[in-house]
Amino acid sequence: MSQWERYTIDGPAGALEFAVGGAEGEPRGVAVICHPHPLYGGTLDNKVTYTLARAAEQCGLASVRFNFRGVGQSEGLHDGGSGELDDALAAIAHARERFEGQPLLVAGFSFGGWVSLHAAAQSEPVQLITVAPALRYTTLGGIPALSCPWFYIHGEADDVIAPGDNRETLAALDHPPRQVWLPNVGHFFHGHLTALRTHVSEVIETRWAELH
Repeated sequence: MSQWERYTIDGPAGALEFAVGGAEGEPRGVAVICHPHPLYGGTLDNKVTYTLARAAEQCGLASVRFNFRGVGQSEGLHDGGSGELDDALAAIAHARERFEGQPLLVAGFSFGGWVSLHAAAQSEPVQLITVAPALRYTTLGGIPALSCPWFYIHGEADDVIAPGDNRETLAALDHPPRQVWLPNVGHFFHGHLTALRTHVSEVIETRWAELH
C-alpha cells in the first residue's frame, strides 16, 4: 500500500474523500479516524487526526481518514452532526469491506471525537479513542452506551473544549472511560503530539494483545 492513498467513494451526500495508509504487509486491524469541526478548518489533514493515524499505523493497523461532507473533495453541506455521523458510518462500512475481517478501531478529535463516540455505539469496534471530544454537543443525544473499551485523552489547558465540563459529564456516567489528563496541554496539542501518539500507541498495543 502506498503511504497515503487518496480517493473518493459514493457516500451519503455524494462523493466521500478518503486518505488510507498503513504498514507494509497484512494489517492487524483498521482504524477509522474522524477529524475536527468542518466549519472551523477541520479536515482529514488536521495534525491531531494525522497523529492518530500514525499511531495506528505504527501499531500495524491500516489507517482510514476521511473528510466530512463539504470538506475537500467530499460533497454535500455541513449538517451539524447527524449527516456527519452518517459519513462516519459510511467510512466504517467502507473500511470493513476493504479490510475484511480485521478488528476495528474508531477514533476522533474534538467534533470528530463526539461523532466517533456515536459511530462506535452503532458499529461495535473493539476500541474507541477520543481526543478532547465535544461531549456537550446534544444534536445526537447524550453519551451513548458502548460495547467496547473507551480511552479518553484531554489537555488540562484546553481553551476550546472546557476540561471541567467534560469531567462533569464523564463523572456522571455509569461506565466512564479510561482517562488521561495532560497538564499544560492545549486543545491542539501544540508541542505535545509525541506524547499523544505515545499514549494512543500504548492503548492500541494493549488492546490488540488482548485480542490474540
